[in-house]
Amino acid sequence: MMINAVLYYYKNVLQLKQCKNEIRRPQKEKALPKVMAKEDIELLLNSCSNLKHKTMLSILYACGLRAGEIINLKIDDINSKRMLISIRKGKGAKDRTVMLSEKLLQLLKEYYISFKPRIYLFEGQYGDQYSVSSLRQVLNEACKKAGLSQKTTLHWLRHSFATHLLEAGTDIRYIQQLLGHSSTKTTEIYTYVSTKHISQIKSPLDSLNIF
Repeated sequence: MMINAVLYYYKNVLQLKQCKNEIRRPQKEKALPKVMAKEDIELLLNSCSNLKHKTMLSILYACGLRAGEIINLKIDDINSKRMLISIRKGKGAKDRTVMLSEKLLQLLKEYYISFKPRIYLFEGQYGDQYSVSSLRQVLNEACKKAGLSQKTTLHWLRHSFATHLLEAGTDIRYIQQLLGHSSTKTTEIYTYVSTKHISQIKSPLDSLNIF
């Protein structure tokens, strides 16, 4: 703010149009992503008595999805034969493919039989598209039931997904594609990975005891 104010004064008040900004702006601090322990995620998912809520939170962690991506999922995006899930128009309007966990598939089958969604995989009370705000509320209630003191956000499940995969030895290039990142400065340049290999990646959800 201070730098912008000084530049405005020189350029617009003193009319120094050729004034060049040679001031080095301080870099913004980059906060480390919040990651949940596997034990806490297991506790969180097992605290959900509502099958729909459990399935939604499970898919966030199992696939590392953003909140907007999960509510945009449609029934046809689930490919149980190839064990893949298609993410349409993610961040940056990019499509990508993520693996379908064995445990997640079991949850989805139970959920589909019970709720019978029509178009969107997760629909609201009146058959419309589920909302992100409702999804946040689902997470908040699950955290309370699980007795988790720290306030958790939906994006923590995505961060946890990536971190737990990395800790399990998954190649960073696969994780980049699964998250929908085209590049990263802190790891390595994005490399395309075949969906054949993605379906073989073990989701961190499969290591939890949620049944």
